[in-house]
Amino acid sequence: MVIEYQEYNMTQLSTKIKLYANKEIDFGNEVRLQDDGNGVYIKQWNLDIAQPTEAQLNALEAQANEVERLNLIKSNRANEYPDFKEYLDGIVKGDDAQIQKYINDCLAVKAKYPKE
Repeated sequence: MVIEYQEYNMTQLSTKIKLYANKEIDFGNEVRLQDDGNGVYIKQWNLDIAQPTEAQLNALEAQANEVERLNLIKSNRANEYPDFKEYLDGIVKGDDAQIQKYINDCLAVKAKYPKE
């Protein structure tokens, strides 16, 4: 059964579905999303729980926004953290300045992308 939802993007809808199901979803087999140009919708639902209604998905809006916000922070941090090999190299060489630089660089990234 195809239920059309108000306009969502793929990320928003997939996050809400994960929250609704309270598990990671295999979007190749368990749930298939599709966008035919008029917004994303659930094309196929193969879970043992009922397919969510639009109201149920809308109720997850704030929680999904927070999950997506934190995922963006994690992604930004991962892209900007220095290479951990620099830290290990500093340990192997006993170079306290190199180790401290690595720590400082990591803290700068955390400050640039705070979780709160």
